[in-house]
Amino acid sequence: MSTKKQTGHIGVTTENIFPVIKKFLYSDHEIFLRELVSNAVDATQKLKTLASVGEFKGELGDTSIRIYVDEKKKTLTISDRGVGLTAEEIDRYINQIAFSSANDFLDKYKDNANSIIGHFGLGFYSAFMVSKKVEIITKSWQEDAVAMKWECDGSPEYTMNESKKDDRGTDIILHIDDESKEFLEKNRIESLLKKYCRFLPVPIVSGKKSEWKDGKSVETEEDNVINDSNPLWTRKPAELTDEDYIKFYKDLYPFSEEPLFWIHLNVDYPFNLTGILYFPKVKNGIDLQKNKIQLYSNQVYVTDSVEGIVPEFLTLLHGVIDSPDIPLNVSRSYLQADSNVKKISTYITKKVADRLEEIFKNDRPQWEDKWSHLRIFIEYGMITDEKFNERALKFVLFENVEKHYFTLEEYKTLVESNQTDKEKSIIYLYTTNREEQYAYIDQAKEKGYDVLVMDGQLDNHFMNSLESKLEKTRFVRVDADVIDNLIKKGENKEVKLTEEERNALIEVFKSAIPPMEKTDFVVGFEHLGEKATPVTITQDEFMRRMKEMAEMQPGMNFYGDMPISYTMTVNLDAPAVKKVEADKENTQATVSQLVDLALLSNGLLKGEALSKFIKRSIEWV
Repeated sequence: MSTKKQTGHIGVTTENIFPVIKKFLYSDHEIFLRELVSNAVDATQKLKTLASVGEFKGELGDTSIRIYVDEKKKTLTISDRGVGLTAEEIDRYINQIAFSSANDFLDKYKDNANSIIGHFGLGFYSAFMVSKKVEIITKSWQEDAVAMKWECDGSPEYTMNESKKDDRGTDIILHIDDESKEFLEKNRIESLLKKYCRFLPVPIVSGKKSEWKDGKSVETEEDNVINDSNPLWTRKPAELTDEDYIKFYKDLYPFSEEPLFWIHLNVDYPFNLTGILYFPKVKNGIDLQKNKIQLYSNQVYVTDSVEGIVPEFLTLLHGVIDSPDIPLNVSRSYLQADSNVKKISTYITKKVADRLEEIFKNDRPQWEDKWSHLRIFIEYGMITDEKFNERALKFVLFENVEKHYFTLEEYKTLVESNQTDKEKSIIYLYTTNREEQYAYIDQAKEKGYDVLVMDGQLDNHFMNSLESKLEKTRFVRVDADVIDNLIKKGENKEVKLTEEERNALIEVFKSAIPPMEKTDFVVGFEHLGEKATPVTITQDEFMRRMKEMAEMQPGMNFYGDMPISYTMTVNLDAPAVKKVEADKENTQATVSQLVDLALLSNGLLKGEALSKFIKRSIEWV
């Protein structure tokens, strides 16, 4: 076709395409820089491919992509030394929106092509989100190619004519509009390049490096290369050391502690996926941070919202995933539904489970040492992912109050003979706080029972999940009932009180309970032996667990709004209680003391009631 000055209309289906592009093509306008640099990378990779197959016989030379900011001219330039464009290619790929040159190139060179990023042909037009005019000055790699200049002011009209350019490649010159002046600030552009282009496979240069000299920052002659073109996840695990992995982690998350360990992903069938996932150190009681995994497509940053690709429980991990096979929409910012995504998610789950089981089998002491950090990941996975749960049943650990660790199978073997109730259910006793529930733990130990520590953020949900999957298994907190009722081996001794006696005793003990907002007490009676505590306060396992879960989970307000309910069990065998029964007229002080002691052991005695208890106790000494 003629290379004389040409004027025409860009081939689109509506005159209003540019306002649509300007406002809606991408949710975040800063993405334009990623798209244009990605196009430059594609052009460079294409040239390398042509050289590798012998079609381009010239010298590749410096293939760096260079970014220039001219604040005076209000321009931002992205310059590459890639394949460039002929007039025909401009007409085909620029003047026809959404007709991607990458697709054509991949079809022709699919067996040899270096990584090609673009697929939709819309990336270039993101330039109009921030520009009042865009120019392309380009020269094809082909022999005797004529340099061309194309420009458009954001309307469907463009001009194209011959130009002067000594070297192959393409310069995209953006005349930044007044609403987007931030993209004329060098620091802003450099921060975006570091965000989106940090690991691109071609060197990205933004100005010159600076050094501090004579009390001020001075520009040197050395190129300021933004990116690492050979990041860790693209290399073979065999050639990497632990120090390499830790350094990369520190580069990604500068203020984090060293990770527990990592998993290097590398698969090429039935999809392509590389990456490194790190298990960070996590302390109980802190807010867990998601969105710490960065998603890349051929080393181009896409997003840190990886739900759908990474199983939900693994969004707590840190690291990088790179896959050209993850389907993306035209903005590359949101994932589309696709069967590949499910396959990738399943693969990652399996790979993580394999690695965890390997560490557990090969180094049990290390596994136990890191368990306090690992448990949140393991429990979250078992709650939310059925396949992971099946695998994790082998290596999930339980810690008891003596700080010994057991697998589920090991613990079942330990307690089954002594902690099976009359219904043939195994009862796993647990505490959520060793100090606060010490008296109850002590009573359980006197019975020969073992007590687990379940003080993690997800333990309520985790226990519910296990109870639904394991037959004849229940978790019961040590203060959920009097010790003889926690693991019922037979029928309790019958309480022989007339209705009148029962009501009178209930009235006496209830009157000794200090007022507490949104708190109810139910008084009951048991024969627990002379040495057992006179009054015990417990909280029903089911209701307490539901209330605690309601605090963490929206939609359970029914339980969250209910008053806290306690059971006050009076031991009719205790000598102090027998005195109360014998002399109901003069026992209020004794009852108050017994009730206050029970409240105190549960951390429920406070304020004025605690002060009265202390004074009464001093008087009795």
